[in-house]
Amino acid sequence: MDDITTLQQRPRFSRRGFIGGAAALVMTGGGTAAWALDRFVVEHAEVTDTSALWSSTTTSSSSSSGTVNGTIWSSDAGTISITAHTSGSGSSASAWYVADLQLADASYLRTAFAEDTYGENIIEYPSVMASDNKAIWALNGDYYGFRDTGIVVRNGVAFRDAGVRQGLALFSDGRLALYDETTTTAAVLVSQGVWQTWSFGPGLVDDGRALSGLDSVEVDTNPGNHSIQGNQPRTGFGMIEPNHFVGIAFDGRSSGYSQGVSLTAFADLFVDLGAQVAYNLDGGGSTDMVFNDALVNKPLGTGKERGTSDILYVAR
Repeated sequence: MDDITTLQQRPRFSRRGFIGGAAALVMTGGGTAAWALDRFVVEHAEVTDTSALWSSTTTSSSSSSGTVNGTIWSSDAGTISITAHTSGSGSSASAWYVADLQLADASYLRTAFAEDTYGENIIEYPSVMASDNKAIWALNGDYYGFRDTGIVVRNGVAFRDAGVRQGLALFSDGRLALYDETTTTAAVLVSQGVWQTWSFGPGLVDDGRALSGLDSVEVDTNPGNHSIQGNQPRTGFGMIEPNHFVGIAFDGRSSGYSQGVSLTAFADLFVDLGAQVAYNLDGGGSTDMVFNDALVNKPLGTGKERGTSDILYVAR
């Protein structure tokens, strides 16, 4: 990869464990179980101390000028406001949280890896990553580390070039854009001024309109569990205009608290907020929003976080 060297290999057992069919494979023993362990559980660190790579590319905001008052924050980086929303009751109850980010520059929107390490199956709680990176606000990312495909560009550095799906790119001028990973490369994207990419999907909104066919889309993330249909907890990120972003954490799978939301209804939320572009990130139990060192939402109704591989955030 461009400007990336393998610094240290340190395979260890992940704290997340198996997903779906991988557990059954382990029970059968033999070579298949060993493969499943290696692919889905054992940590594979490819680049450690990633923050050192980014020290010359990230922009610092002034912590002395920033103020926190409830869920309102401002500094020379910009302003962040978070609003809580509820609707319905009982089995039709819904709860979601909207973060409005108006940033002075796209470089203030950063990403971080679990344990400051790029690789597969390396996880931390989003709140821990947020604290370690002095984030005032953070949202879980695309869980890049569960997959070995997808283009990964973070804070202007290319880490992986294995495009297979629709991705989301943040350019240095503050624009968000959906793109086809199979038609480009990580190096080309960096040369074009791409600051961040995410690889999960699907795209929800483009040119201010909700995309069609969301009720039948599948995402190639979990073996044997491609469907992300129905009402689910979801995480999404969008752009109202360059450097004006919106993130949504929509809770779900909790009777009486929040049932979750369909992809179509999720897209409509972004349209209603004025988003011109929006993208679906990793959801389910991974849905987490953090503000001022506290978890904003209530994942799966329990408020207990699940380890994931990355966050997007704004530093204090």
